[in-house]
Amino acid sequence: MSFRRPRGTRDFLPGEMELRRMLESRICGIFRSFGYREVGTPTFEHLELITAKSGEEIVERLYSFQDKSGRWLALRPEFTAPVMRMYVTSLQSEPKPLRLYYFGPCFRYERPQAGRYREFWQAGVELIGSGTPEAQAEVVALADTVLRELELEYELHVGSVGVLRKLLAEHGAGEEEQVRVMGMIDRGEVEEALQRLEALGGAELAELVEQLISLEGEAREVARRAERVLEGHSGATGELRSLGEIMEALEWYGVEARLNLGIARGLDYYTGMVFEAYVPSLGAEKQVCGGGSYSLAEVFGGKPVPTSGFAFGFDRLLIAAELEPPVERRVMVIPLSREMVPGAVRVASELRGRGVMCELEVMGRKLGKALAGANAKGVEYVVLVGEELRRGRVVLRDMRTGEQREVEVERLGELPELSQPSSP
Repeated sequence: MSFRRPRGTRDFLPGEMELRRMLESRICGIFRSFGYREVGTPTFEHLELITAKSGEEIVERLYSFQDKSGRWLALRPEFTAPVMRMYVTSLQSEPKPLRLYYFGPCFRYERPQAGRYREFWQAGVELIGSGTPEAQAEVVALADTVLRELELEYELHVGSVGVLRKLLAEHGAGEEEQVRVMGMIDRGEVEEALQRLEALGGAELAELVEQLISLEGEAREVARRAERVLEGHSGATGELRSLGEIMEALEWYGVEARLNLGIARGLDYYTGMVFEAYVPSLGAEKQVCGGGSYSLAEVFGGKPVPTSGFAFGFDRLLIAAELEPPVERRVMVIPLSREMVPGAVRVASELRGRGVMCELEVMGRKLGKALAGANAKGVEYVVLVGEELRRGRVVLRDMRTGEQREVEVERLGELPELSQPSSP
């Protein structure tokens, strides 16, 4: 019987895991530099948590199941709802703002394709407790900092679902209709959305929305054009001015972002500013980051609180980053006889205690085969443990040159050739 991994999942071999951990460390280090602290949530949540704001239709895209007590659960499809549930149950009384970050796997039952998997990883942040322009700008600037530090060629687009929501509300569209229309726009079903709007509010509304969502470019120019489109719509114009304050704050950070009023974002909890980041070299699946300002705490029984956040699609970001494997020095300790194994164990332990990464030959092979095995693994230095150990010494062999010399065990961990080189 042949066992295969489930469809839409992947195995990560040692080299791949080294790159993943390297990228994770770099991203989370930048999060921490902005004052964000890591949190974790369960891999599965009550199904009602996921459907509370997104609706029952999302269930077909979830991994949902009943446990042995008949409770409906779901593997988390993203982190925002679980983090806000945790905030409501455990963190509401903490001083504001709260700066939280997370990293981990998420699950969606979708058709697997290039760059899209049923198990995927997210790295993201939530800033809870402030809705000021500078707070929202900080979240965008943090995402921008990560992309810049990874030296990627990317585009950052900032928009506002608040402008579109206010415009639709002024024409009589309720929240459910607003969510439906924005979801269609987010999926690229623009013509269908415009037809629905025409049926709802006439040709004028459809034309206004079409003009609005087509605006993209330099922030000040787009804002001027949008004001002309929205003339007479005070609510939508007010949202546009709020977005202008955020764009101004982004200039303080030196962030270069395009104003794009066509960003709708598929998740219906967004209320104001939204943004997305694209890496064009990734082709059709070029979006690596998405986020914005939202309101969720009250949905989970908490007090309303302004919140902004984003998530990176870690897997796409890893492809885009094209990282080089970490540079590591490989060292092996080889006992020259069965009697020398206890001593070899002590030598290896001593080296590890001094920060040297080394492995112990445990196959019981003769020296020639042990050296061949070390060479096949790319081991650079071998420590031979033989009779010299009775004098407190071992033999250090350079596998690249074949040169070897006796070294005192006490000095072994101090040798510069055995220390780990600095990663680029």
